Amino acid sequence: MERTTDLGEFLRTRRARRSPQEAGLPGHGGRRRVPGLRREELAQLAGISPGYYTRLEQGAGVNVSDAVLDALARVLRLADTERTHLYALARPARTKGLPERPLGPERLRPSARAMIEALGEVPALVLGRFTDVLAWNRLAHALLAGHLPYEATELPYEDVAGRRPNIARMMFLDPDYRALFADPQAKGRDTVADLRRIAGRRPGAAELTGLIAELTRESAEFAAEWAAHPVRTCATHTRDYRHPLVGPLTLADELLTMPDDAGQRVAIFHAEPGTPSADALRRLSGALPPRR
Repeated sequence: MERTTDLGEFLRTRRARRSPQEAGLPGHGGRRRVPGLRREELAQLAGISPGYYTRLEQGAGVNVSDAVLDALARVLRLADTERTHLYALARPARTKGLPERPLGPERLRPSARAMIEALGEVPALVLGRFTDVLAWNRLAHALLAGHLPYEATELPYEDVAGRRPNIARMMFLDPDYRALFADPQAKGRDTVADLRRIAGRRPGAAELTGLIAELTRESAEFAAEWAAHPVRTCATHTRDYRHPLVGPLTLADELLTMPDDAGQRVAIFHAEPGTPSADALRRLSGALPPRR
């Protein structure tokens, strides 16, 4: 995951989705060799030279200014998350919130584990900085991974390869997990967009690089989505599930950042009160075996 390659790829994908007509350029007739804006057209609209923009797209923009990045974001109509991602790719050392030294081994605070266990009948889990499941309470496990082993006293469990479970890996490589979602393609797109956002803020992390390489190799769907370079904040969703024990559910989820634990987030799932989904969630909770 060369950082310069990521910057060029991001700019190319965003350039391809902006038509000359949308940008206010006169039509030239005939077929165009590239979708969207040409490099020289984007450079013209952003007020920079074509040669400078070409070098930037090729990864040579070491000292790119705020004014240039702002102009590119304006012409490409980047959303706020995409604008932040552009800055992170172009100038990682100057982006707020990035670590100044390599991250150490990821640890889960006992109080964070106790918190999600205390939520009881609310499914909750803790995600690590690269979407590993660091811990989940019994209802979250029953909701999302009842086909996998669970030991309440030995969180997190590990898979047969000795790794923590990972939500992105499960989404693309675990058919049982994937079957939970009524629209797995939408869930997959959101997963890739989240990984792209993380990659922009954690450049060169070995764990993330290995995960992306594995998913690209093993999943054609992931490879195609990754090449499209989606990036957005995935902090809240409402999704339809097809649970093998309690049937269809519609659940909202919230991802809450843990400011004292770099990159860790808590995911909480809930149903609208008084709905069949709330009843189904209660049935799932009631089917849990007694605590030992």
